[in-house]
Amino acid sequence: MKILVIGVGGIGGFIGSYLVKNNYDVTFIARKKRLNFLKTNGLKLESKLGKLNCPKIKVCEEIPEQKSFDIIINTVKLYDFDSVLDEIRKKIKNKPLIIPFQNGIYAEEKLKKELPNIDTIGAVAQISVFVDEDQTIKHVGNLATFFVGGYDVSENKLLEDFCQSVQKIGLKIILKKNIKEKIWEKFIFLSAYSGMTTLFLKPIGEIFEDQNLKNKFIDAMLETYNLSKKFGVSYRSDPVEFWLEKINNMPFNMTSSMHVDFNNNKKLELDWLSGSVETLSKAYKIKCPIHSEIVEGIKKS
Repeated sequence: MKILVIGVGGIGGFIGSYLVKNNYDVTFIARKKRLNFLKTNGLKLESKLGKLNCPKIKVCEEIPEQKSFDIIINTVKLYDFDSVLDEIRKKIKNKPLIIPFQNGIYAEEKLKKELPNIDTIGAVAQISVFVDEDQTIKHVGNLATFFVGGYDVSENKLLEDFCQSVQKIGLKIILKKNIKEKIWEKFIFLSAYSGMTTLFLKPIGEIFEDQNLKNKFIDAMLETYNLSKKFGVSYRSDPVEFWLEKINNMPFNMTSSMHVDFNNNKKLELDWLSGSVETLSKAYKIKCPIHSEIVEGIKKS
C-alpha cells in the first residue's frame, strides 16, 4: 500500500510517524523550512502515548509526476486546498483514495464536485497536535482519534482495509458510517469557536462569562446547525446542546488556532469557516447574521 501524505504539520506528522515507524511505504510533501528539517532529521513525535523518532523518511517539495498512490492523506490548510487538488489531478496518474483532514465541510464538497469518478471520503480529526519551534511534533493530552468514512458512498473496501491495518499499530483511524454527521457536528462548534474568539480576541472562558457574547456564540452554532439541515444531515442528538455541555469542561483560556494566527499576522481560514457558512446560507436563502458579523468584523480588523 503506497501512501502520500501532503502537509507534515501536526496531523500529517502524527499519522505519518506511526506509518513510517511500522514500515508503511510513505512519501511526504513539505515546503520551505519544514522540508529542509525533514530531509536532515526526519520525523520527531513527542506524545504521552509514546515518543517516535523516524530519522529517514521520503520527503519531496512537489508531488511526484506520473506516480501512483493507493491513498493520499491531505492535511494542508484550507487556503492551500484548491492548489493542492489541482496538483493531484495533474500529476497523479491513477485514481487514489483521498482522505482530507481539513476543518469545515469545504474539502469534502470540493472533492465530490471536482472528482466525481472517485469515491469521496470524509474525515474528522480529534487531536490537539502542533509543530513547535524546534520542528518537533507535539501531541497534547491523550486524545488521538481520527474518523473516516464514505461521504457519498456507503462502502469502500480500500478504506476499510486501511483502517483495520493501522489500528493494529495503535493508530486510531476509525471507520464511521455517519461521517457526514461527525463532520458537521465538529463544524457547528468550530465555525463559532474560531470566529468568536478571533473577532473578540478572547478565549472561550471569557466569551462564556459575558452573557451577550455567549448568546452570540450559541446563535452562531445554531446558524451552522440550520445550514446542515439543507445538506440532509441528521443527528442522533442535538449537536448544539452536545457542545454546550462540552464547553462547560473546556479550559477557561482555551482559544482557537485562528485567533493565534490572527495575533501572529498569519493567513486565516476565515473564508472557509464563517465565510463558508455565510456563502452557503445565502445560496439557500437562510439568515446567518452572526457569521456575517464575524466575517465583516475580522476583515476590517
